[in-house]
Amino acid sequence: MKLLKDRDVGLAFRRWHVSVRGRLGEQAGPLGALMPSRGSLVDMASLTGDTPSIDEAVDNLLTASRSLMRLELENIDFHPAHRSWARKLVDGDREARLQVAAALRACHHVTVAPYWTRVRSRLSEVRAAYGATMADGGVEKLLTTLGASVRWQPPVLEVVHARDADIHLHGRGLVIAPTMFSTQQVEVLQAPLDPARAPVLAIPVVSDALLDTALWGDAGEPAVPPVNDLLGRTRAAVLRATADGRGCSTTQLARRLNLAPATASHHTTVLRNARLITTRREGKVVMHSITGLGLAVLEQKLPFA
Repeated sequence: MKLLKDRDVGLAFRRWHVSVRGRLGEQAGPLGALMPSRGSLVDMASLTGDTPSIDEAVDNLLTASRSLMRLELENIDFHPAHRSWARKLVDGDREARLQVAAALRACHHVTVAPYWTRVRSRLSEVRAAYGATMADGGVEKLLTTLGASVRWQPPVLEVVHARDADIHLHGRGLVIAPTMFSTQQVEVLQAPLDPARAPVLAIPVVSDALLDTALWGDAGEPAVPPVNDLLGRTRAAVLRATADGRGCSTTQLARRLNLAPATASHHTTVLRNARLITTRREGKVVMHSITGLGLAVLEQKLPFA
């Protein structure tokens, strides 16, 4: 929404901006109200949680505590026309939250979903590059290669930002997350009601210097993606669900895709045998992650014709 409001988005997002701007209807209005032209903006990621699923994000928003909602909204300079509605939102009004939920879905459907396969692939490439850098030279080498606005001055990581602040990790670690739909400013995101959670350093990975017109190609997706014909609709959906960088458990797959756990397990076994996903155990949970070959299949960059 912030990018859409910016008339000068630069070359990197211009094609996306032109394609999307006229297609976002009035239903997305509540998101615009939460992001006034000046002052603080709502941290939607704080309200929706750390999830790759729009459905889970909406569920988290609808069940977010009043204290968290109040904390996120109290410093926003709402337009006078929106202040009464914003008070209802803070006070836990169900209808107000449902309006924001509908706006989230509408915005995601137009601005993110049509490009998600390519966006996910780009972010996966960046994460892989971060991992290779760290494997080659350790954490310190990674911290020196995060861009001009991030400076590693041991033992302090300095980030150029409009606001001054000192953030002490106290052993929590730091999550480094490449981001696509953000401004060119590096951001530090923190969970205000969970001080034990590691802060997130959000690094923009799209710039005019790295312009890739293929990223914002035609938004229209084919009615039936070729991978559906190749794997079948359900198995293709399982493969897509494992493409998040953290992986996906069998239980999560079953819940997201409305499958019986045994059915989800069967599909992951087939995909694993085809080397499209890998499976690992984390305690009592079995996690599935997409492989490079699996990403190539999703991207239709198949090693066979």
